[in-house]
Amino acid sequence: MAAFTAADVKALREKTGAGMMDAKKALEGANGDIEAAVDALRAKGLATAQKKSSRTAAEGLVGVAVEGTKGVAVEVNSETDFVAKNDKFQDFVRKTTQVALNASNDDVEALKAAAYPDGGTVADKLTDNVATIGENQQVRRMKSVSVTNGVIVPYMHNAVAPDLGKIGVLVALESEGDAAKLEELGKKLAMHIAAAFPQALTAEGLDPAVIERERAIAKEKAAESGKPENVQEKMVEGAINKYAKENALLSQIFVMDNKTPIAQVVEQADKDVGAKVELVDYVRFQLGEGIEKEEADFAAEVAAAVAG
Repeated sequence: MAAFTAADVKALREKTGAGMMDAKKALEGANGDIEAAVDALRAKGLATAQKKSSRTAAEGLVGVAVEGTKGVAVEVNSETDFVAKNDKFQDFVRKTTQVALNASNDDVEALKAAAYPDGGTVADKLTDNVATIGENQQVRRMKSVSVTNGVIVPYMHNAVAPDLGKIGVLVALESEGDAAKLEELGKKLAMHIAAAFPQALTAEGLDPAVIERERAIAKEKAAESGKPENVQEKMVEGAINKYAKENALLSQIFVMDNKTPIAQVVEQADKDVGAKVELVDYVRFQLGEGIEKEEADFAAEVAAAVAG
């Protein structure tokens, strides 16, 4: 009996652009595991790496807030986009994001236990919202950035209200230069981040598990080339270096001119700003990012527990 359904084949085709029979064979070989099937198709050159932005699977809003030299982004999920347009829900996300500005760390549980401006805690207000609006909601994640001297620049792509939307970005620029010029630079960098989806500031910051997954795919591709082992090793390292360059923010090519690495864009800004500029951190929250994978991992854990 097949370990997958027609819906799984359709989902795999949408993720990869692969043909129906190729998708079906990949699922058969992966015993129904869609992520493993994606890797198999990529290894055979039948699919391209998909950005996480194509796999969003939740509604709600991302909020961003900045005060002085600190900024924070918060994601709050709801079941439907209808609720995300609700004034009460938007007010909750906005006020919760402001509460997060005073947090000492990025612990969501601590944020929910913090005092809410209208009384009680953030968790209390969330419970009240669920009861009033009649739909499940959750504070999913938060991340803050700060600088000693410089600016934190917020940007909201697909905004539905001021500082609320689908993709929230914060850019942390360390510099003693002209604040207005830094804001201008930060806005351009934020727009790049929203569009280019870097996974880390530098190559060293990329998730080791993701790098190993890319390495395994590259090895399989290299092995299928039939070339000598030493050539295969160079092919693998070349693929990993290319992946790191394309996914680390400082080495990405600036989307506004399609030729200059972000590190060079920042370096060239020194003269205009009047002081050395350093891009020290950033946040990019896209609504629902990674939730589909989290749900798949949870389902696998449940299945394993039942089987055990």
